[in-house]
Amino acid sequence: MCSSQTIDPDWAQPDTPASRHSIAVAQHLRGQIEDAGGVLPFDQYMDIALYAPGLGYYATGTRKFGQGGDFVTAPEIGPLFGGCLAHEVGLVLETIDDACLLEFGAGSGALAQSLIEALSADGRLPSRYCILEISPDLRERQRQRLEPLAEHYGLKIEWLEQLPDGPLQGVILANEVVDAFAVTRFRVIEGRPWRAGISIDGDGFAWEWIDDLDPDSGAAKIVQQYELVEGYISEVCPRAEAWIHALGVSLQRGLALVIDYGFPAREYYLPERSQGTLRCHYQHRAHNDPLILPGIQDVTCHVNFSALAEAGRTAGFDVLGYTSQESYLLALGLLDLATPQPDDDEKLMFARAAEVKQLILPSQMGEAFKVMAFGKNIEQVLAGFKLRDRSSSL
Repeated sequence: MCSSQTIDPDWAQPDTPASRHSIAVAQHLRGQIEDAGGVLPFDQYMDIALYAPGLGYYATGTRKFGQGGDFVTAPEIGPLFGGCLAHEVGLVLETIDDACLLEFGAGSGALAQSLIEALSADGRLPSRYCILEISPDLRERQRQRLEPLAEHYGLKIEWLEQLPDGPLQGVILANEVVDAFAVTRFRVIEGRPWRAGISIDGDGFAWEWIDDLDPDSGAAKIVQQYELVEGYISEVCPRAEAWIHALGVSLQRGLALVIDYGFPAREYYLPERSQGTLRCHYQHRAHNDPLILPGIQDVTCHVNFSALAEAGRTAGFDVLGYTSQESYLLALGLLDLATPQPDDDEKLMFARAAEVKQLILPSQMGEAFKVMAFGKNIEQVLAGFKLRDRSSSL
């Protein structure tokens, strides 16, 4: 069940370098499983498959974003997403002296570019733009795209490998970041959660279920609270909660915006979601088998926004809003930004119309993606939640 040998024959087959890379990742994983005594916890498997230096999906030079990659993010579609965010972000930045804008996982740099251009047009550039990026390849791609732009606008831009040591004031952005944190997967067996592990199965991998789940993971409480039935499979993400706690320690004053796909807890653990929310992306094909194509497919999990909100409050944040991407972007003037201008040609008008549809239609990104805002020591009401704030659903 290894690598490209088991993918659907209707899918585009990996080329020779990709196949070789996936085999190398699989061999590394087999070694890790053997070192672990035959079963590797799934969160460690996911972490290796995505982030192992020189091997993981996000640690190599293959294209991941856009039409030639495996998936499309909102900033890759066009500049409207970043233009809307710039309105919210700019209003916060101008209230804070020496404000920093920190973006987690900037991908191709598309969001940073659209934000810098829009903030400059409004006269609200931060004192510095920081990008926390763990992928050496993506850091280099971002530099090539953004350094000329930063020089043009006279903006200081820097790349970080970890949160700054000192207190931070400004805005933190995390667009499609939390879904890529390694998760603890569990299955209800004999009325309690058993932890998912990965074992070797011939040339491939197989699921194992281990009765040693950390009581602090929160899974047992979830099983009881939502009355999860025998065989129910789902996930918890302690790493997301630890990440929010780290942000709470770092951010002294300002705003943290988290944009991702997910649900509040009562929707996350619905009976019909009994196989969990793990999703994999390979050349624009979405499926739910993380045990194939290691190292050359993305592995993600939906975000439990209730757990994220609770962790944020514990970390000293105020939850300032929670809503769908559709409501958020419309409240920030998406339709005004997309209004045709006198010198626009027909091709540009059609492209903007298509961009708007993909960003806000419920069948596209509009409802699946949510926006959550955390604040600390700021008093202003955020414009993006004025149409509809779903915080009461958390």
